[in-house]
Amino acid sequence: MHTGTDPRSLIGRKAFDSDGTKIGTVDEVYLDDATGLPEWAAVRTGLFGRDAFVPLEPSEFVDGTLHVPYRRSLIRSAPDFGVGRHLSPEQEIQLYHHYGLEAELPDGDEEAPGREGSGRIAGSGA
Repeated sequence: MHTGTDPRSLIGRKAFDSDGTKIGTVDEVYLDDATGLPEWAAVRTGLFGRDAFVPLEPSEFVDGTLHVPYRRSLIRSAPDFGVGRHLSPEQEIQLYHHYGLEAELPDGDEEAPGREGSGRIAGSGA
């Protein structure tokens, strides 16, 4: 998902799970502090729902929509850290573990994807 997509273009777009079910709308995008690449999207899961963090890698942006390769139930049960704040490395590790992904530093040490965590770019939830 990192290739060629302006993270701001994701904000306000619909997001769908692995079954093609709509999970919500992207509120914010979080960039890795170390690389500046889009790392997470906060997806509003319903009118009165909360924002759930989803990994942008291995998600795909296709025909103006975000396709997340996880089921809606897994997405909705993701750890809730609130939006509008910086994600710490520890919070990122929890999210990576929740989605069954490995979090590695550029030097190969198994830790958070960036030593500093991930910061958000402004979205509709700001």
